[in-house]
Amino acid sequence: MIHKVEFWAAHVEAVRLAGVSASEYAKQHGLAVKSLYYWRHKLAVTSNIAPSVDRAAKPGSASKFVALQVAAPRPVGCTLNLPSGLRLEMSALPSPEWLAAVGRTAYATPGRR
Repeated sequence: MIHKVEFWAAHVEAVRLAGVSASEYAKQHGLAVKSLYYWRHKLAVTSNIAPSVDRAAKPGSASKFVALQVAAPRPVGCTLNLPSGLRLEMSALPSPEWLAAVGRTAYATPGRR
């Protein structure tokens, strides 16, 4: 039995490395496609690795991939909320010197500016 496992494990790995469909590989090497799928599944289950999806061999089968939509990146901006309730929204980050000056002015004691 161990020789059989080693035989099929080598073919399953070769399919993965060849970058072709399992059915194409089976034709090239005179193997039964069903046996190749069986051993790929069996070896994946025993090693706790999920079997790969072979779309070329099973058209219309459900895929485990999920389509994602990536939104365009938002422009970097800055919002400064002052203690007086004033809110400044800027399209770009201001310089640290400017922020320090605004901070000194906003938090200064009245009459001590």
